[in-house]
Amino acid sequence: MARSMWKGAIQFGLVTIPVKLYVATEARAGVSFNMLHETDKSRIQMKIWCPEDEEIIPRSETVKGFEYAPDKYVVITDEDLEKLPLKTVRSIEIEQFVETSEAETQTRFVKGAYYIEPDRVGRKAFALLKSVLEDKNLTAICKFVLRDREVLAALNPFENTMLLSTLYWPDEIRDLGELDLPEEEPEIKPAERKMAAQLIEAMTGEFDPANYRDEYREALMQVIEAKIEGRETVEVEAPEEETKLVDLMAALQASVKAAAESRDKGEKPVSVEEAKARKEAKAGKKAGAKPAKEREAEEEKPARRRKTA
Repeated sequence: MARSMWKGAIQFGLVTIPVKLYVATEARAGVSFNMLHETDKSRIQMKIWCPEDEEIIPRSETVKGFEYAPDKYVVITDEDLEKLPLKTVRSIEIEQFVETSEAETQTRFVKGAYYIEPDRVGRKAFALLKSVLEDKNLTAICKFVLRDREVLAALNPFENTMLLSTLYWPDEIRDLGELDLPEEEPEIKPAERKMAAQLIEAMTGEFDPANYRDEYREALMQVIEAKIEGRETVEVEAPEEETKLVDLMAALQASVKAAAESRDKGEKPVSVEEAKARKEAKAGKKAGAKPAKEREAEEEKPARRRKTA
């Protein structure tokens, strides 16, 4: 059974709704590595070292310290944090309600997502709040304290509960001025725009996450399994870097054709790079290109030396 990671109440006006928060997402464990000593392959241990006593100490002997001056610290305990004079320490304070369409443009930078579970005594008030938000198409903007920090959040109806999305504060969002972006938009020809629209239309469909998988993880596991079994790993050739400008129109035309063919076959839409590769492969066959094995054999042969006079 899922375990709640925060317990408190939703507060708006004089209405209090006791709730619990549950993490809405669960990152699938990737391929993790341990740090080893290169010479003997023994696993390295990370330990807490006290330079003053010159010894390793247990984590239980550590406390939180704030450096208010160079090498000067004040200790902050859990009791100090509990006594903070803020309503948001134990409650999700709704600050205002905004149109959902307007909120979407201001809440794109999401930190985390949490499901909300109302306590039995608060289910009616919870359902009432959820239904009004749905009917009026509103989003609740709120604040609460999570992991020793006050966070900004957006509250929205989600199926038979509500979803709380924690957001970055405005001063945490980097300015676009830091990027080297063009001051003027490049000129786009009508034919290029039309062809791009056709490509996008050919690749448009219903999004089903089940159609996608972590191919990098699968490939990495194949390499690991090959090493365990003592087999030789297959080295994937790196794509050649482009040395000339790509003909945008030709690339778009090839992509539209490939996307249409894939859709007719019920395949997943392809990218511009995949479409270009298919086009080059077809051109190679028409030109009578030799099979890959023959090309590899020729490349392995030493080049003939010219006779000198």
